[in-house]
Amino acid sequence: MRDIFKFIITAVVFVTVSFTGAAQTGTITGVVTDRATGETLPGTNILVEGTTIGTISDENGQYELTVPAGEIVIKASFMGYHPTRLNLEIAPDEVKVVDIEMYADITMLDEFIVIGYGVQRREDATGSVSVVEARDFNRGNIVSPTDLLQGKTAGVQITTAGGAPGSSTTIRIRGGSSLSASNDPLIVVDGVPLDTRGISGMRNPLSTINPDDIESFTVLKDASATAIYGSRASNGVIIITTKKGEEGMPLRFNYQGNYTVATPIRTIDVLDANTHRELITERYQPVGGSAWDFIENNLGEHNTDWQDQIFRNAFAHDHNVSATGAIGPVPFRAAIGHTDQDGILDTDNMSRTSFSLGANPTLLDDHLTINFNLRGIYSDNTFADAGAIGAAIQFDPTQPVKDPNSPYERYYTWTQDDGRPEEMATANPVALLHQRQDVSDVYRLIGNLQLDYKFHFLPELKANLNIGYDHSNSEGSITIPFYAGYAYNEGSVNNLWDQEKKNELIEFYLNYETDLEAINSRLDVMAGYSWQHIYQKSTSLNRNFKDNLTGIDVEWNYNEFPTENYLVSFFGRMNYVFMDRYLFTFTLRNDGSSRFHEDHRWGLFPSAAFAWNIRREPFMENLPMFSELKLRLGYGVTGQQEILLGDYPYLARYTRNRQGAYYQFGDRFIDTYRPEGYDENLKWEETTTYNIGLDFGIFDDRYYGSLEFYFRETEDLINQIPVPAGTNLTNIIITNIGNLENKGVEFNINTRPIVRSDFLWYLGFNATYNVTEITKLTAAPDPSFLGVQVGGIQGGVGNTIQMHSVGHAPYSFFVYEQIYDADGNPIEGLYVDRTGDGEYGDRDRRHLKDPAPNYFFGINSTFEYKEWDLSFAGRAHFGNYVYNN
Repeated sequence: MRDIFKFIITAVVFVTVSFTGAAQTGTITGVVTDRATGETLPGTNILVEGTTIGTISDENGQYELTVPAGEIVIKASFMGYHPTRLNLEIAPDEVKVVDIEMYADITMLDEFIVIGYGVQRREDATGSVSVVEARDFNRGNIVSPTDLLQGKTAGVQITTAGGAPGSSTTIRIRGGSSLSASNDPLIVVDGVPLDTRGISGMRNPLSTINPDDIESFTVLKDASATAIYGSRASNGVIIITTKKGEEGMPLRFNYQGNYTVATPIRTIDVLDANTHRELITERYQPVGGSAWDFIENNLGEHNTDWQDQIFRNAFAHDHNVSATGAIGPVPFRAAIGHTDQDGILDTDNMSRTSFSLGANPTLLDDHLTINFNLRGIYSDNTFADAGAIGAAIQFDPTQPVKDPNSPYERYYTWTQDDGRPEEMATANPVALLHQRQDVSDVYRLIGNLQLDYKFHFLPELKANLNIGYDHSNSEGSITIPFYAGYAYNEGSVNNLWDQEKKNELIEFYLNYETDLEAINSRLDVMAGYSWQHIYQKSTSLNRNFKDNLTGIDVEWNYNEFPTENYLVSFFGRMNYVFMDRYLFTFTLRNDGSSRFHEDHRWGLFPSAAFAWNIRREPFMENLPMFSELKLRLGYGVTGQQEILLGDYPYLARYTRNRQGAYYQFGDRFIDTYRPEGYDENLKWEETTTYNIGLDFGIFDDRYYGSLEFYFRETEDLINQIPVPAGTNLTNIIITNIGNLENKGVEFNINTRPIVRSDFLWYLGFNATYNVTEITKLTAAPDPSFLGVQVGGIQGGVGNTIQMHSVGHAPYSFFVYEQIYDADGNPIEGLYVDRTGDGEYGDRDRRHLKDPAPNYFFGINSTFEYKEWDLSFAGRAHFGNYVYNN
């Protein structure tokens, strides 16, 4: 066996040496430089792709490399720079000079940036646009695309709703601009605008996109940048570009895996069992009587840490495998990923399997570019009952988790004398988690085909057709068995639901771009049409078994709710550049939305921007420290039609009574229908934005960033207002009333303090100040009008804790002012009587704080040494408050 093995090795070595000796070669030589500065780059790696043939440039940036004759691809790489690939054809014994120019791998220095409907030279940009690329993404336990972006961009606040796997996130770009309409930005994935409403069964609809597939985010913040999306862009736009193959790239496989653990580091401080027993005994034993007898008989002997019982160390793992390359002239990328994440609350879990396939060939002598993208996911979710957290804080620590004598699957349950559960008692926290099954399955498919054709007879003119489709199906169930003590009196539950969503898109535009050399100008003109249809159908079957012993007396309720809306748009944009110094952008979009009456259906949204590239002025030649200096001014109007209360707010509607609410005629009970309030003159909510920005780069962009000031005013707010009693309508109506202002400052700076051939340090910081104020809420000034109460809380029907009022931020907390004793302790039940009438009412309450931060910051840093890297990122919010009910 050993002889055979030696023979095989000898044969392989002989064949390899023979082929190597017979191969024909040539030589390439040249200099590697930084394209922006012209400086040479010593230590650059130059490699013939698909082989182990390579070299490193010397201290003068020069290199020389013997390569195989024929068609080859060389790749140059240097820390802090984009890899550069060159396709070459080398004849045998040929010596070819190939100088290589490298681009610094910094977002600010990218030659082109993605904007709405196309790309634009970075130097020609006039709007407020931020780009975050893959190398800048946050690292670690990344489940949703928003995890990659948190803290990376000034003016963008991303808040996670909780610690559950795949928790939803709230994204605000320069604060909110609406009260009763959506404040979420438009998210566009490879040209497909996503529906802003969520998907049932998913905490975060963006979790259906695998973060490993994402190449970059482009954030459009001011109206000059966003107005091209018109009605959907009043809250900003986030464009997600996914990874693609490259022509000439050899086939490469990549695997990336992450294993993480999450642990609760702090819990609510409550009395332990011994202290609880001591306190109860101290307070009630002296009282004696039946109350003490009951307490004495029911105090347990156990020592249960209920929070410890419901929380756990949560493990997660994430795996992604991709293949990238080209099959002939067709570059492609295919990937599959799997994520499994437990929550720190027991039974919480999210599992996601995804795939993506993309191809982007160029045909017809580079006149036709095809971009095909298809991605799908399957997500399996188990939702823990978060009510277990409150129950764990309240439940008696002297009682056990399980009682062998309990008929409720042995979970300890407070019971009445007849053995039935006590309705007013706190539920067993562990039972809440393990006796309730809340699960969902979600399927989603997003794809688009984009054809970009450059006319043969007029190459400056391009036609672009984009057909997109986003389809999801989800289904789930909530099951509580008859032996669950906490639900015994209400009856066991078996609820089923499902949802189907379709988002269909057709867009077409023409783009003409030319250099007008005679007048030292560049012109880029675009005009197009967009059609989008969003359909949703939800069904639910709720079954409640009132008699848990026999399973009869079933109460059930079936609902089916289909809804849809359409958006039709005409849009155009013109970019004009004069002398590479003076930049002008004009945008106009006309949107039609089916959510409005035909008399108010169309909205016209213009924008204009000017930028002055000061660095290109002759007088700046004496200030070489500035590598970039550009002033930007922008103005624009965007619309809002994402009404949160349905697709038909302008139509007369009737709502069927709830189960059990009937009108009695003799011994018959008749269903009733109540009219909903509506305003058929409901129209577009409009936001006007003014923006001024300064982009700067210092010392060959060793330091670069921007400073921005903005002011936004929203008029004709789509708002919910109270309806006077006695109108026979519901208590609210949706109409246009009110104004809102938003203003702020953004600053970001990035630097590369150290750049060496084997060591690199990136450092970035951003800061934002934002303040929002309601300036109008009634058709006519009314000093007696306090505002609109919002923010429902537990503790009684109709209780609220927040108020929309003129002169204050939206959702400001509206509370009584506590009175304290001489020692600074609150006197319970005693508050400031602002009206002096001896009673407590709404006019005795005051506005105090709000949930939105006024200041937020982000910092990120990356150290790269050879093949090792270390990064950290942080973010902070100040001025935001929550209410503890």
